[in-house]
Amino acid sequence: MAPARSDTVRRALIEIAGRRQKPGTGSRLELLRRRTALRRWPDLRSVLDGIPWAVAGDVATRNYMPERLTQDLDIVIRADDAEETAGRLREAGYGYIQPLAVGGGSWRSPDGVELDVLFASEEWLIEGVEAAAHTPDPQGLPTLPLAHLAMMKLQSGRVQDVADLSRMLGAASDEDLIAVRELVAQVEPDALDDIESLIKLGRMEYEQPE
Repeated sequence: MAPARSDTVRRALIEIAGRRQKPGTGSRLELLRRRTALRRWPDLRSVLDGIPWAVAGDVATRNYMPERLTQDLDIVIRADDAEETAGRLREAGYGYIQPLAVGGGSWRSPDGVELDVLFASEEWLIEGVEAAAHTPDPQGLPTLPLAHLAMMKLQSGRVQDVADLSRMLGAASDEDLIAVRELVAQVEPDALDDIESLIKLGRMEYEQPE
């Protein structure tokens, strides 16, 4: 059986959550709003000096929601910088593991940390990579702006990515939500209704139960 389309999975999850979600989660609001860098990830700023790159994936979410456990670091680079990046990583002692099906490759740091390097070829994602220096995470690592991270997770459609979207959008400022809506309207306009539903569900998590 062919795998379900990401939008079908996303809409099914939104429908389930919409029927069952209640205000509040049991977590204190200050915990939900806290942004931490409890896990220290490899800092590639010196290794990739002069090459735009951005933290993506699960590690990037800690800039927009409470930090959670994950096992590897995802970064995005411009596809045109792939060869230069590979050379820099090898010089820094990183070992190449294998290519990624989505485009890019897996590496292992000298300390044994797995690093997935994703290639950005779409203009909207390249813009996010180049803007990442202006949205550092609590460790100081350049991180994709919320709109671009949300767009990546929207396209992925995994269950965890949909949950991340709801929590990040629920905590986002009005200014950031405008940027999210604008990017989704540009890249995947059919998903705008889903974004509004995820914002609503996410905001319910930050409400106090009656």
